Amino acid sequence: MPASPQSRHTAPSLEDIENLAADAFESIPAVLAQHLRDVVMQIVDFPDRETEREMELESPFDLLGLYRGVNLAEKSLGATPEDLDMIFLYRRPLLDHWCETGEDLYTLVRHVLIHEIGHHFGFSDEDMTAIEAAPAKP
Repeated sequence: MPASPQSRHTAPSLEDIENLAADAFESIPAVLAQHLRDVVMQIVDFPDRETEREMELESPFDLLGLYRGVNLAEKSLGATPEDLDMIFLYRRPLLDHWCETGEDLYTLVRHVLIHEIGHHFGFSDEDMTAIEAAPAKP
């Protein structure tokens, strides 16, 4: 497990969260990872205003991550995708949650990433829990 950037003086940057997410992505079982090549991952500070309205958020801190796209179970093989499938991780809400809970930052980022990847596959919460519990790829 990679070390979380846990300085008491400087909050982890977008790049730090991106590096943690990349490390977490490497732990995804290969059978799933092969279907994620076209999914774009973005690390941003907060959800945009449209997402806040759409999700009816009381605060931009209420959302740690988001999958935008059509899950694989609903995609048509012959259809041309209108938009890219994207996973967003929101740095500031992640950092807030990290500070409030004391949870390891890498573990938190991996949990949120797996949850959003699960939406791409149309998985249930139980499926996502099993993926999270699986050992990391060799």
